[in-house]
Amino acid sequence: MEDLDRQIVQLLVADGRMSYTDLGKATGLSTSAVHQRVRRLEQRGVIRGYAAVVDPEAVGLPLTAFISVKPFDPSAPDDIAERLAGVPEIEACHSVAGDENYILKVRVTAPVALEDLLSRVRSLAGVSTRTTVVLSTPYEARPPQL
Repeated sequence: MEDLDRQIVQLLVADGRMSYTDLGKATGLSTSAVHQRVRRLEQRGVIRGYAAVVDPEAVGLPLTAFISVKPFDPSAPDDIAERLAGVPEIEACHSVAGDENYILKVRVTAPVALEDLLSRVRSLAGVSTRTTVVLSTPYEARPPQL
């Protein structure tokens, strides 16, 4: 990736609503040149989308946890991610190396909701679970170092 594209991506990571005009001023490019570069970055999949960053507590999801999952039958097909794809409380699903196969990041309303979610995860995916409850989050969703 060219340095100018890297700079554009960095600026958009910091402010996804930055106008093409402002991007042009920051990079020394014309508005139309920036627009073309952003469009190419989107087409290549470098920029996958734009989203609002929401405060989970403000929308009633104050409890965050990480659930490590491991299949009861290691020889069974690895379809855990597909089985859990429709569970709305799961914010992220990571395939990992180690004792567990996946680590799920979840957000729920209360401990009782986490207990219910764990039961659903176990039955839907046929897995054992190990849960870590988050006490605080000093930082998260940090942009990658480009």
